[in-house]
Amino acid sequence: MSVKAQTNRVLLALPFAALAALWGLDFVSVQPNRIMPGTGQSLVAALGWPGALLLSGGVLAILLNAWRITSPRFWLTLALATLLLALLPLALHWAAQRHVPADQPIARIGLGAGFWALVFLLCLMIIEVLQRLRAGTHWRLLVMAVVLGSLFWFISTGRLDELALLREYQSRSRQFGTALRGHLMLVGGAVGVSLVMGFGLAVQILRRPSWQKPVLGVLSFFQTIPSLALFGLLIAPLSALSAQFPWLQQFGIRGIGWAPAVLALIGYSLLPMVRNTWVALDGVPAGVMEAARGMGMSPLQAFVRVRLPLAVPVVLEGVRITTIQAIGLTAVAALIGAGGFGTFIFQGLGQAANELILLGAIPTILLALLADMIFTALAALTAGYRKEVATS
Repeated sequence: MSVKAQTNRVLLALPFAALAALWGLDFVSVQPNRIMPGTGQSLVAALGWPGALLLSGGVLAILLNAWRITSPRFWLTLALATLLLALLPLALHWAAQRHVPADQPIARIGLGAGFWALVFLLCLMIIEVLQRLRAGTHWRLLVMAVVLGSLFWFISTGRLDELALLREYQSRSRQFGTALRGHLMLVGGAVGVSLVMGFGLAVQILRRPSWQKPVLGVLSFFQTIPSLALFGLLIAPLSALSAQFPWLQQFGIRGIGWAPAVLALIGYSLLPMVRNTWVALDGVPAGVMEAARGMGMSPLQAFVRVRLPLAVPVVLEGVRITTIQAIGLTAVAALIGAGGFGTFIFQGLGQAANELILLGAIPTILLALLADMIFTALAALTAGYRKEVATS
């Protein structure tokens, strides 16, 4: 898409803020061990003058490029911001080489406020450029693949072994795998069940419009209950149920654990699932359905072959919202023994260990971003079919 020459104020403000954060905040911290607090290191102290000027030069290039920016310059900004994000692990490697002696195997490098500010602001720059260019989902996937590919390469080659976050992971790699499986199972189970139930309720609302207000009202009520309160409310009835029927405990159904977590997640997931599915099914043009019946289709055939395929993009939007919401709420479910990445978050809060908190928070964020891009891409693919049918 062609973009007229203009001065982009957002791309002027964000690099300026990034430069201020780089030079005004600590880039990394050096910790002699896990217990003792780290010593903050400025950008120059962390990377030396060559590294500091190189990193700042990349940000400055984005700032200068924002004056009278055109479509090619937007693409250049996207390339520069992605490249800077992809090369940040190299900056951490340089900092580790400068400040972590080889004879101190438990010393580590922590991420400073300047580093996190730079990551956040670079991500905002990329989002701004992608929106201005109206770039498709494949460009977002490409950017994410480049950044994560670079990060995984640095990790796999051992160049970030001195990073405090990786030290925490290395000492808890088995627990991390268990937490990942638990998180995915809780989210998958809750989203799968809510999809089936939500589809059934949406079909009933479509057939009986009088169901709309009571059904959506009850589901909206669940959304008003705080997540911790809902988890707590389910403990007593499930405990009584498992005590009355001991055989349920063999399946892990008790007052704490996965059972109350899944039930609460389903309760939170039903509203966006039902609402989007009902809106999608009800929004199919009446003329299209009449044409399907005119071709001799039965009501069931018209629903399966015409109404449902046309509703899929909006249904997927509901699944996207539900999945992202469930990924975040599953972290909170660790408080009732459900497992998942929330285990690391609350352990880190109890021990005042920031890296342990990040070990649970960062994968949760990445899972949510990945789910968002996957379902957005699927919705975009099916939207083409919807337009084709609607205009035919």
